[in-house]
Amino acid sequence: MIEGRIIELLEQKFVEPDWQDCFVVEVKQHATNKLEVFIDSDAGITFEKCRKISRYLEEFLDKHLWLGEKYTLDVSSPGISRPLVLKRQYQKNVGRKVEIKLKEEQQSEKYEGELIGVVEDAIILKMSVTTKEGKKKKTEIKELNIPLEHIAQTKVKISFN
Repeated sequence: MIEGRIIELLEQKFVEPDWQDCFVVEVKQHATNKLEVFIDSDAGITFEKCRKISRYLEEFLDKHLWLGEKYTLDVSSPGISRPLVLKRQYQKNVGRKVEIKLKEEQQSEKYEGELIGVVEDAIILKMSVTTKEGKKKKTEIKELNIPLEHIAQTKVKISFN
């Protein structure tokens, strides 16, 4: 219930010219009266934007007492360790290495490669595939089209190269 109200407030805010590249990734209310709000933007979210959104939300939380008088509000970007959940996040991460786990009904294996594109309802992954031909190993570069609905989880792989 509160999550829905927060999402509505943020969607209204993100219509404003200075905020149009921002979007809500997730809102989670915990039993400990803690509210976590994960936001992102096409250009990357800054600490300053998170701070401004926090102040914006505090106005409503304090005025309407949606969480009572004592609560914790945490507004941040999803961070590199959190999985991608929105198509917009995939678009933002084109060119990066990712690890993809498919839903069980599809396959339980993982794919790792470079996210090279996002189309209507799928992503395109470029990956190296090594096969054995007799005693020799052969490596090929393949492009795999993966429907978003088949993806259980995608994480960006950190590369120090």
